[in-house]
Parts: sequence; structure tokens; C-alpha cells
Amino acid sequence: MIALSLAEIAEVVGGQTYDIPDPSVQVTGPVVRDSREVEPGSLFAAFVGERVDGHDYAGAVIEAGAAAILGSRPVGVPAIVVDDVQTALGALARHVVRKLGTTLVALTGSAGKTSTKDLIAQVLQRKAPTVWTPGSFNNEIGLPLTALSATEETRFLVLEMGARGLGHIRYLTGLTPPHIGLVLNVGTAHIGEFGGREQIAQAKGELVEALPEEGAAILNADDPLVRAMASRTKAKVILFGEADEADVRAENVHLTDTGQPSFTLHTPSGCSDVTMRLYGEHHVSNALAAAAVAHELGMSAEEIATALSEAGSLSRWRMEVTERPDGVTVVNDAYNANPESMRAALRALVAMGKGRRTWAVLGKMAELGDEALAEHDAVGRLAVRLNVSKLVAVGGREASWLQLGAYNEGSWGEESVHVSDAQAAVDLLRSELRPGDVVLVKASRSVGLESVAQALIENGAEGEVAAR
Repeated sequence: MIALSLAEIAEVVGGQTYDIPDPSVQVTGPVVRDSREVEPGSLFAAFVGERVDGHDYAGAVIEAGAAAILGSRPVGVPAIVVDDVQTALGALARHVVRKLGTTLVALTGSAGKTSTKDLIAQVLQRKAPTVWTPGSFNNEIGLPLTALSATEETRFLVLEMGARGLGHIRYLTGLTPPHIGLVLNVGTAHIGEFGGREQIAQAKGELVEALPEEGAAILNADDPLVRAMASRTKAKVILFGEADEADVRAENVHLTDTGQPSFTLHTPSGCSDVTMRLYGEHHVSNALAAAAVAHELGMSAEEIATALSEAGSLSRWRMEVTERPDGVTVVNDAYNANPESMRAALRALVAMGKGRRTWAVLGKMAELGDEALAEHDAVGRLAVRLNVSKLVAVGGREASWLQLGAYNEGSWGEESVHVSDAQAAVDLLRSELRPGDVVLVKASRSVGLESVAQALIENGAEGEVAAR
């Protein structure tokens, strides 16, 4: 964070200072909410959660070098006390962003936000110092914490914005007003909370409504609900996609033998070839979105193509590919799942597994409401249509719907199976995997299927040791 005195921070957030001998002491380290992340000069935000009260760590964080805590009650150590820590954190972020004057890029969408944010960050980093959202730190707490990590050297600030309902993105854009707003897609993620895709589109479109006239709205030309958002902004509109009228588009799209997308990137400033390190054709749209942002910020087609070709995954458990010594490939995509990302992951699995046995180890997709049965059934059917060698549905009711969809599509006998939990899946895979198999592991975060991928990877390492 930029250096601010405790007195300045108290004024910005409307707080009272307690037990601070010298209000001119500056916060020079990061603003954190996890006591384990405290560094000398930090400001520790003490949140009261269901299980943990951050105030209980006040003494420890001061001993670790924190300048003060930002909390909701005095705790006997240097503190700025406010009525609501989340509101105060947002006010501080808004103040810092305005003071810095960095170019702020915000993005949202139903699927692909984190992967696209990682691509944008890696492309822009080549042009100038860039700060971006770590992982999926995209809510009312994570977003201001990310913004507060910017410094005087930061030229670009790339912020992922999530939404669980109407007004959420409007609130986030009020904290960190964007100059460039990117909307990737409108899918069915969280449809149970929103009530329908039209409501999701209404919520996602709050991002482009927040843009200034001199800003830029970057919209997916291939998604009608996103494209329609052009009428909701006073900023200029840049379209990306595979449609002919897209300003930034892809041609000659194909997958390499290993399942990595390759295409010719076209921008208003020229064209250049891209072959990505990431897996799956769905990353083409993500790459085009990142390219549109980079073009708007002055990068050439050649610069963008080179950056996209060299970019990797910065966030864990998102199509992480591990090759075991015995030739088994483990694809850990277990961070989250929705119908769109499930379909994309299955297609990527099939592309990676040409001539090899493919396994789809899938679990529940959360927050689908009344659509849950139909969507799980559809994913199970798709696995059969794509000729995935074996579907392993893991967990309770929703997993049984996955397996039932596969069964009703014609996957009988050994082609699909329903197991009770992650350990049962691990036991099955350990007994049946053969060298050269490709295994995809994917479910909503709450299912915890990353443990399956990790067990398979560790089992492969143990096998290597045994072979020696």
C-alpha cells in the first residue's frame, strides 16, 4: 500500500484511534485480514466471523510488526476503531485508488473470470507494473484488499468482480471505479441465487454502467446477453470473439495434439499467431478478452500474441496438468464448477486424451437452484456424447444425477459409476488406472475433490520411488 499515517487512515475511514502513542506512524506494509500474513508496517483488519474473531489476534499481530489494527472495538493495542470494518476497508481502498490514479481494469462473467484475469495480468505486466486479484479474491473484502496492495509504481490494477445478486457489482465499482470494464459471458453459475440468466445479465451489466464516457466497455460479441450491454454504457464499446464483426477476433482456431489452443489473433492494429500453454478451446475466448484489454491500452498484436503464448496459470486447481512418471496425466480443475465450465473441461479432457483412456471424476455443481437436476443430467449425457472412457460421479444426490444422465444417454456397464465420496474415488482410480490414462477432476469448491487429484499425484510420485 502507499504509505499513510494512522491519523490519515483514521480520518479516511471515520474511525477513532485508541492506544496509539504516535498517530504520525505510517502504515508501509500490506493491509491484511489473516494474522499469518502480517509484515512490519502492516495494518491488520480484524473481522468477526462465525468461528474466528480477528480481535483475538491483536496482540500477536502487533508483536509481529503490524502498525495497528482496524477493528470494531478497542483491544489494548494500537487500533483504529470503526463501526463496520468492511465499510472502512472499502473507504480506504477508494481513497488509495483515487490517490494513485492507476488505470483500473475490472472484469466479470459467469465463467472464466479468474483465468482471464490471470491472462490480462501477464500480458499487461510486460508493458508496465501491474497488480491483480489473487485467486478469486473478488468480493466485498477481497477486492479492496487487492486494491490496497497497489503502490506508487503500479500502472495497471486488474480487479475481478464477482456477484451473488443485483447491486453487488455496483457496490464494488463504487469502491474502485474502473476505466475499462470487461464482461465475459452470462451463464448459469449461481442461477439459483439470481433466478434466471436475464437477472444474471442485469447484475453483470452493472459493470459497464459504471464506466466513464472516456472509458471502454469490452464485450463478448458471441454472447447475445453480453453484446446487448452496449446500450447500457456511455463508454466506447470494443467487441471480442469469433464473430466477423468483433474488433478483436480469432481465426483458424484449432487444438494442438496435446489439447492446447492455437489461432490467429486479429486486432485493429494487426494480426499475429498464438499457441497457448493452457489447455482447452474455451481459453480462446479468454485470450481474446485479454487481447482486447491490451489493445485498448496500446499494445501491438505481436506483443499481445507473444504474451498470450507464454502465459501460464497463476491460480491453483484450474486445469493444473501433472504428468506422472507412469504416464498418467492428472488434470486438477477442482477449484470450482458450473455447467459452462464443466462442458469446457470435458471437451478439453477429450482433446488431451486422443488415443488414450479418459476419466472424468466429477462432483456437485452448487447454487443451481431449480436447474440443478437438469444441469447435472446434461453434463452426464455430454460425457457420453464426447466418448469419455469412464465417468466417476462422486458424492450425494447431485452426483447420482450425473451418473443417471450418463446411464440414460447409453453409458451402461463399466462406462460410468457413482461412488460415495472422495476416498472411494481414489480407491477406484488407484486400482484401475493404467499408464497413459488422462484423469480430469472437477466439482464445486465445497465438494473438495482437489484431494482426489492430490492423492493421485502423490501416488504417482510414490510409484516412481518404488520403481527405482
